[in-house]
Amino acid sequence: MDQVFKNVKISVNTELYLKDPESTPLGKNIIGQGILLIDKVGFEKFTFKKLGAEINSNESSIYRYFENKHKYLLYITNWFWGWKELQLTMMTLGINDPFKKLLKGIEVMAHPVVEDMRFKHINEVALNNIIINESSKSYLTKKVDEENKHGHFVIYKRLVSRISEMISAVDPGYEYPFSLATTIIDGSIHQHFINQHFSSITDQRAENSPAGYFENMVSNLLKKTNER
Repeated sequence: MDQVFKNVKISVNTELYLKDPESTPLGKNIIGQGILLIDKVGFEKFTFKKLGAEINSNESSIYRYFENKHKYLLYITNWFWGWKELQLTMMTLGINDPFKKLLKGIEVMAHPVVEDMRFKHINEVALNNIIINESSKSYLTKKVDEENKHGHFVIYKRLVSRISEMISAVDPGYEYPFSLATTIIDGSIHQHFINQHFSSITDQRAENSPAGYFENMVSNLLKKTNER
């Protein structure tokens, strides 16, 4: 199955960049090193000037790819959700039982991230750290509605839709599949954040992941089709 997805490219809304960073070695370096830099210093202290120093290139060369650092953050968060969608497709392919498929989907969303060698220029672990700690800054803005109209969050919304479809396949009578889907996706991120920074107020331990919590939640909330 890995061979089928070996040469896949994750497509991101073209409005988020001026020049496709995946189209050149410099662009890929901008993405890869920018992720590492944000993970290291945080989004507030991240600048294109600092990134230029990291890649031994002029700051102006980065502006040829991205209008500003907000668009850069939107780009890498979109890439992450596209990557998660790819994983969801791969890991649930061929699972016919709706409940087992949903549990696998939860596992994809909630388990700790490991590097994916198909995308050698991107450190997915560092990117996951950014999603946990910084991704809310991509949408908690005054322009969120305008950006939503332009499709800046379409990959995330598509991922929510796919999880909601899995929920409805388990329990067609459940009234809140979208709400539960966003709870699983966003809640997984939040639980990782809580575990990293406020570990005294979570039941999660180092040896497990939020997956167990959300698996328990859906097991108690949903009635399987054959149980109705």
